[in-house]
Amino acid sequence: MAARLIQIAMKARDDSSLGRFWADALGWGTDSEGPGVTNVAPDGGAYPDPAVLFIDVLRVPDAKTVKNRLHIDLATTSPAHQADLVARLRELGATPADIGQGDVPWTVLADPEGNEFCVLEPREIYRDTGPIAALVVDCADPRAMARFWDEAMDWTLHEVTDDHARLRSAEGVGPYLEFVRTPDVKTGLNRIHFDLRPYAGDDHAAEGDRLRALGATDTDIGQGDVPWTVLSDPEGNEFCLLTPR
Repeated sequence: MAARLIQIAMKARDDSSLGRFWADALGWGTDSEGPGVTNVAPDGGAYPDPAVLFIDVLRVPDAKTVKNRLHIDLATTSPAHQADLVARLRELGATPADIGQGDVPWTVLADPEGNEFCVLEPREIYRDTGPIAALVVDCADPRAMARFWDEAMDWTLHEVTDDHARLRSAEGVGPYLEFVRTPDVKTGLNRIHFDLRPYAGDDHAAEGDRLRALGATDTDIGQGDVPWTVLSDPEGNEFCLLTPR
């Protein structure tokens, strides 16, 4: 048994507007599975797809108040592409963000609801990831996080040190998942979280038990009676285990 990281869920006060920003930023389209949910995905793409991490934007009443523990890194292919992408994102409503990055070759921006993200300078490792280079998670212990997520998902661990860990789909496609050591302490619920899904035919309850045995814990975020399971990883980052498909 194994779970797949298939999408991220992003909270927003205006799901439609933020969904449109990210669709335009990535060159994707939008759809909706119901009120308060905007789905962002490549036009005509299959779901799920190991080469793509979809985005579900979920309407919530509260605004963002603290720096996110998880952010998106966007890939570029040349210095000109990086400059053009930053300019286009600014026109779409992104704003410069200072998270203490100092003098770095990448550009830190915030989307219209304040979610930080980076537009990276060209890097060989991200040449074939698609528009999203990586999902980056702040953490206290990259080695421990790598152990948990390497066993939780059917992804491959590519690198792990005391300060950084990197995983990618076992099929060698799509964005990377990276854990970076930071001194910041998690406060409140994450504004962005992972959605995992078991494979078709797998047992949802058994997969939940397997994740708990690895160190995940049940988490109440006010979800009520829903078909999916809300858990947290060993550092308290909430994630959802969706039903098999």
